[in-house]
Amino acid sequence: MFMTIDLHNHSYYSDGVLSPKELVCLAKKSECNVFALTDHDTIDGLNEAQQEANNQNIRLVHGVEISAMWSNMTIHIVGLNIDKDNSILRSGLKQHQDFRKIRASMMARGLGGAGVINAMEKTKALAKTDMITRTHFAQMLIQEGICKDIKSVFRRFLTGKKPGGVGGKWAQFDEVIEWIHVAGGVAVLAHPLRYRITQTKVMRMLSNLSNAGLNGVEVVTAYSTNEEIILMSKLADKYDLLYSCGSDYHGWNNQRIKIANLKDFPNSDRALWRDW
Repeated sequence: MFMTIDLHNHSYYSDGVLSPKELVCLAKKSECNVFALTDHDTIDGLNEAQQEANNQNIRLVHGVEISAMWSNMTIHIVGLNIDKDNSILRSGLKQHQDFRKIRASMMARGLGGAGVINAMEKTKALAKTDMITRTHFAQMLIQEGICKDIKSVFRRFLTGKKPGGVGGKWAQFDEVIEWIHVAGGVAVLAHPLRYRITQTKVMRMLSNLSNAGLNGVEVVTAYSTNEEIILMSKLADKYDLLYSCGSDYHGWNNQRIKIANLKDFPNSDRALWRDW
């Protein structure tokens, strides 16, 4: 039987627009059979999502997208099929949530210095929980008419030494992979071709992460071209990583991504979920 699978999505518990319940309803409407909620550094939306998944008769995979440091840069590792009650995972996520609060106030201060008045108050008005992310700041800058799109926000304000740029203080990649494994989950590198690094560096990253126990890599994302899917399949095979897929759906109006709207999966024998 052909199944529609999407293993990377966000609710308003991190930087998405919809509640977990609304997200699961949308996944069902989009004819998605297996759906993962993977909010950034939090598992707070999983209970609500599971309740609705039971109502909708859709398979919900419990997930989380965890920020991690590799080679002095931030990458994202998705944990899937995790035990959300695991104390080691929870305490790791708590460290990251605490840093996110500090980072948000530093970003707001930096934007204030660049003439963006009441940056924190305006950004908080967009968030439905107290998790304030870079995406919320970006959407605020667009809403205020200061920038026209996400690309220009990051170019002008939110990276490196720009006014709202704040470096990550996340756990190292091997520690994050360990949190996921201890919680019974599988660790997947998110959107490997979106880190603005050379292919050689992508290969070094996959090699390092694979040696640290990474289980899989997103071979198909909402942005993937056919060429990128072929490339990522080859690299996954080279480093003995299983294939995953996910849209990275957030639901903002200026993002044209739809749940489960992904190109064909290249090889079901290498699918991450084949043993589930």
